[in-house]
Amino acid sequence: MPGAAMLRVLVVDDERPARDEIAWLLERDPRIGTVVVADSAAEALRVLQEDAVDAVFSDIRMPGLSGLELAQVLQRFRNPPKVVFVTAHEEHAVDAFELDVVDYLLKPIRESRVSEAVRRVVESGGPGVAAPEETVPVELGGVTRFVPLSEIRYVEAQGDYTRLHTASGNPLIRVPLARLEREWADAGFVRIHRSHLVALAHVTEVRSDGGRVSVVVGGEELPVSRRHTRELRDLLVRRARPGSDGGS
Repeated sequence: MPGAAMLRVLVVDDERPARDEIAWLLERDPRIGTVVVADSAAEALRVLQEDAVDAVFSDIRMPGLSGLELAQVLQRFRNPPKVVFVTAHEEHAVDAFELDVVDYLLKPIRESRVSEAVRRVVESGGPGVAAPEETVPVELGGVTRFVPLSEIRYVEAQGDYTRLHTASGNPLIRVPLARLEREWADAGFVRIHRSHLVALAHVTEVRSDGGRVSVVVGGEELPVSRRHTRELRDLLVRRARPGSDGGS
């Protein structure tokens, strides 16, 4: 593949020997540039929040979120990575191909089959850029739920956690507000206060009373600190201007 981009691949398997073997076989392929590993589907989604990959090689039967459910989540990405299932259970093949996966490898894995799967990844469209911020994984009582970023109205700092405010609930995630401010800026989130980020798309009113400014988001009024007032006004004006993309 002279001149072609090297693939970045994520391997997901809860069993370390199987995970290490697949990663080793992929690293031997000259078309693979980087191999990242995760021991669960939930961990895979956390990895994808930090960086995009071109393909995901995933086991199907795993504790918690299964490989099939992971593939369903990946389908909601703006530009989803290619998916290859690696499993000891062939009965899931029909379900897998209904999800439009690129290949289905049965354990024990042969190097020739891994090479064939990589070829199919390349020929199915080559490297694609995933959009990991489409959903946010939230864990509650051993269950991982995926909250679409577009549904989050605003975010509130609460100690080491942040609370996501949506129409359907207000889950907590253990991520600092400052990190979300950096990572979600391109998605239209802006800091209005030391403890709040708001999604500009959900701001319905800007109120001013005696020099104090607030915004209405989802029917709730939130204060805007003086240091953030000018930036907020500028962003809202640009967003409302005809032909503007809102900076996102």
